[in-house]
Amino acid sequence: MPPGQSKVELYAALRRDAREGMSNRALERKYRVGWRTVQKALSSAWPQPREPYAPRRSKLDPFKPVIDQMLRADLNAPRKQRHTVVRIYRRLINEHAMDDVSYQVVRAYVAKRCQWCRA
Repeated sequence: MPPGQSKVELYAALRRDAREGMSNRALERKYRVGWRTVQKALSSAWPQPREPYAPRRSKLDPFKPVIDQMLRADLNAPRKQRHTVVRIYRRLINEHAMDDVSYQVVRAYVAKRCQWCRA
């Protein structure tokens, strides 16, 4: 597909050239697309919308209830005794054998959850 050309424009060009008598193979070469793209363009004037990806499971998923429990306990604790992200991360490693989750993943989750726990 040439740069700056939308898929709708590409489909229109493929259909126009096919009506003029170009073979599918020639269309593939001219527009640098695969045979599936040519077949889709000839069968429908509008390209199919992309299907969204299914949500992936995170390595942090088994530890999310533990983190939430720590943050809920911090709601009643004095300000100086609340968990920091580093402390939560180290507790997960030491007490819950978490070994394949990075600090950044834990930090991002705690930042997202702290919007409801400390608001």
